[in-house]
Amino acid sequence: MSPTPAHAVVRFIQCSRCSLPFRSPLRLPCGNTLCRPCLPPIRPRAGVSYPANEDRKQGFTCLWGREECGADHCLGDCGADVLLSRLVDIFDQVLGKDGYEITWRASSGDDAAGSDVKSASVGSLDLLGGVYGLVKHGLLDYGAVEIRYKPSAYVNVGRHRRTFGELKAAVRGELDCQVCYSLILDPLTTPCGHTFCRGCVAMALNHSDLCPICRRKLNLSTVLQSERVNKRVSGLVEFLFPDEVATRRADLAPDIDADNEGRIPLFISSLAFPTMPIFLHVFEPRYRLMIQRVMESRGRKFGMVMHNSRGRYQQGLGSAPFLQYGTTLVVDRYELLPDGRSLVIATGLSRFKVLSSELVDGYYVGTIQRIEDVSISEEEAQEFMDISAVDSHSLMTNATERLIESMSTQQLFQLALDFVLKKRREGAPWLHPRVLLAYGALPTDPAVFPWWFGTILPVWDQEKYALLSTTTVRQRLKITARWIKRMENRHWYVHFQTRTSLISRSSGIVTSFTPFSMSVWISFGSDEAISSYDTPELPPVATQDSESYITQTLVLGLFLAIFATQMAANFVQAARSRRQARLDSTQPAQTMQEQPDIPTEPQDEAEGRPPSPARSANSDRDIG
Repeated sequence: MSPTPAHAVVRFIQCSRCSLPFRSPLRLPCGNTLCRPCLPPIRPRAGVSYPANEDRKQGFTCLWGREECGADHCLGDCGADVLLSRLVDIFDQVLGKDGYEITWRASSGDDAAGSDVKSASVGSLDLLGGVYGLVKHGLLDYGAVEIRYKPSAYVNVGRHRRTFGELKAAVRGELDCQVCYSLILDPLTTPCGHTFCRGCVAMALNHSDLCPICRRKLNLSTVLQSERVNKRVSGLVEFLFPDEVATRRADLAPDIDADNEGRIPLFISSLAFPTMPIFLHVFEPRYRLMIQRVMESRGRKFGMVMHNSRGRYQQGLGSAPFLQYGTTLVVDRYELLPDGRSLVIATGLSRFKVLSSELVDGYYVGTIQRIEDVSISEEEAQEFMDISAVDSHSLMTNATERLIESMSTQQLFQLALDFVLKKRREGAPWLHPRVLLAYGALPTDPAVFPWWFGTILPVWDQEKYALLSTTTVRQRLKITARWIKRMENRHWYVHFQTRTSLISRSSGIVTSFTPFSMSVWISFGSDEAISSYDTPELPPVATQDSESYITQTLVLGLFLAIFATQMAANFVQAARSRRQARLDSTQPAQTMQEQPDIPTEPQDEAEGRPPSPARSANSDRDIG
């Protein structure tokens, strides 16, 4: 038989381990709650490096009630439940009033002499107060079943109803969300102990990763689908206020659809990442119209997707002119020019996958599904499994890949930091102060670093595109580590930022252009092919729109021909110089031999110089 309503109400504030009202309740990541003294034994956690916080180095194996949860919980995720603590106090104030002291004998066997005498304080003929009194004294087990109440002649039904109404009124004042100031819906308790609506937390995280009340950093997924609701608070709200909950859900349904960004206009241009700015010059008529409509909308959001230059087939999209993963952008600054063009500065908010699309007034509008990271606990579990599985993959032939897989998340981040600092000392053009002014300084947060690194590092957009579909920080750091290792292994790598490239897969030759410095950097090395990891759907194949691929023989022949031509030109120039030198050395002797035969006077007249004084004197003398 299920518990009676009175016991069902009191159970929401009763610990499942000690059967007492909660004492310093702690919210567990699985959504359950325990008293702090009832926590299982604490032990150090191994194989976890991200996030690198002291409070995440200890944990325990969760044992929830008589059901074994079995999950490995981090102590840092088990914050105090502030709301539930206040609810326990309210229950005690309303139901814990003085009443009758009741004693009884509980038989422990057939022998009456061995029976135990027990007692409890019961509220004045009040069913709720009586049940709470039993729980307060630890006499009513949390998992008790077949509970029966036999009313006596002294039971006051009206008093019971008044007490229940008083409890509802007192509790209702504590169940308002501190963001929307309405009844909490799908309550989610943050690690700092504060409880909000799930949707309100998601909305707050779109603007800041700090708690709206205490301003502590929240290690939560921005969409929060992997975060468990507070089961005790959620159950109490739905039990006491079912009609109000139903009304709230009906009212929020349209807003939930809008928040999920089910449809969004798509700007087919380049690659954008969350938290990173992008600078756009909008001049096409179709995108002028799109941006105007975006600016008139409430959220001022649109999606940025890459051009599908290879015409590859994508599930649900066919051969759409854009790739299916993109980034939601919000317009920060908009400047309309006199001729209708506009300059736009936007910042990435989140990632999405386009499920379907349609053409509207020349531009595409997509139905999207938001892509979010897993929870921190799942991230830590993935790191532990990756490192533990390295030994079982010892047959992996790629030593670089094996090294990356064996590194902790913090080591991957440190590898990237060291690389950036090294390149900055070397004066790498992609770390020019103008670039850092536009995209920000070197991030110290591993969750932000891959987006920053992918924005400024001069590699293919196809390589960077792999970041958009990842769901863990570790996956993204492994992708950036592969970029770094290939560059440190001194592949022949020339990078600019245009849509035309010269690529040899067999020797790893890449040519492209970078927007800021237009510089060239070349390295030579191994024969490992440059390819996009974690994106088997994007093989480096030839296209007419973006890249042209030529064989290694033709590339080497072209460079040898240029070298031979230059050497021949240098040889001809040297020969001409030597010949001219010989001619210059013989010219004075010939001039000395021919000089007596040349009349002096005509020479002076021919050069336009005045006659010499000696000749003038002789002439005067002859005339005289």
